[in-house]
Amino acid sequence: MKALLVLEDGFTLEGRSFTGDFETGGEVIFTTGMGGYQGILTDPAYSGQMVCMTYPLIGNYGITEEDMESSSIHCAALLVRECCKLPSNWRSIMSLPDMMQKYGKPGVEGLDTRALTRHLRDNGAMRGIISTREQDAEALREKALALPPMQGSALAGRVLAREPYTWVGGKPGTVILGDDGAFAWRGAGLPLLVYDYGIAWSMLHMLCAAGFEPLVVPPHFSLAQARATGARGVFLSAGPGDPAALGDAVSLVRELLTVFPIAGQGLGYQLLALALGARTEKLAFGHHGCNHPVKDLESGRIVISTQNHGFHVILDGAQDIEATHVNLNDQTLEGLRHKSLPVLGLQCHPGDLDGPHAEDHLFHRFRKLCEQAVDA
Repeated sequence: MKALLVLEDGFTLEGRSFTGDFETGGEVIFTTGMGGYQGILTDPAYSGQMVCMTYPLIGNYGITEEDMESSSIHCAALLVRECCKLPSNWRSIMSLPDMMQKYGKPGVEGLDTRALTRHLRDNGAMRGIISTREQDAEALREKALALPPMQGSALAGRVLAREPYTWVGGKPGTVILGDDGAFAWRGAGLPLLVYDYGIAWSMLHMLCAAGFEPLVVPPHFSLAQARATGARGVFLSAGPGDPAALGDAVSLVRELLTVFPIAGQGLGYQLLALALGARTEKLAFGHHGCNHPVKDLESGRIVISTQNHGFHVILDGAQDIEATHVNLNDQTLEGLRHKSLPVLGLQCHPGDLDGPHAEDHLFHRFRKLCEQAVDA
């Protein structure tokens, strides 16, 4: 079934649907990973985006239960050169097209993804429409221009937690809080409040592995409620959209800073930076992929990181904050810490907990800050 992709500037490509009839839109981006498509599809931080995979063959290892980053697909569409319909992997439980159809999300193959990537790299990420129903490129361009831009879009509201939940045995669990907000921690680790703006499940796995016991709460969970739980630290999760559009979240983070050690990753890191007096700005085409070099300014070590963000932090003289990490591709800020408060932030995915330099991991550093705050 023919599918037409049209960007807001009129750039047009023709492909084929591998999920049936549809018409949808969103911000069109590209990601440079050779694999990881299931994580991309189910990561809430991709909400509102149509994702172009630069690697030409996608779907060859199928879909596995273990690789889900949430309970659903959140990206608006998947754009590929070739979709593999018959995966080869003993862990696979279904094909990529089957998964896309299960969750009612569009998939398109046969696109010149190289041309699309080059266009986005040269002109920036932009709004687009892809349709099997409408074949008039100018009509689709008008629809693309009518979509809301990413700047100013508070997309976290689509994917954030609605109620508190725990993370036990690799899955969410129900929570009962006391009348005063108190929570009966299981004693499985350092009590940690996780503010969920669209967290990927792998982050909760890693927090548990680092010795935390997460209690996941929605972004409106107040300072009084947070104190009543008896938590010893706060983690601000990643998520989609423009951080500057989440004014209420920034105000709450400022309050939390007066009481708790705090770490933020992705969108959470950006909200933390805003609360500390920095500002955020949209990148031309974002950082999306698993091959971005990031330098730890303290140790001098360089890691090849996984990233997914369209905005970045600019310190601009913000008081008492120092840079800890920098992206070596474009010199944008990737991490920060406060000079006197127990506060850390990291833009990219924090990577593996194991290895020869595990002590440098964001979560290990943060746990030390939380333990020091408890001892004090």
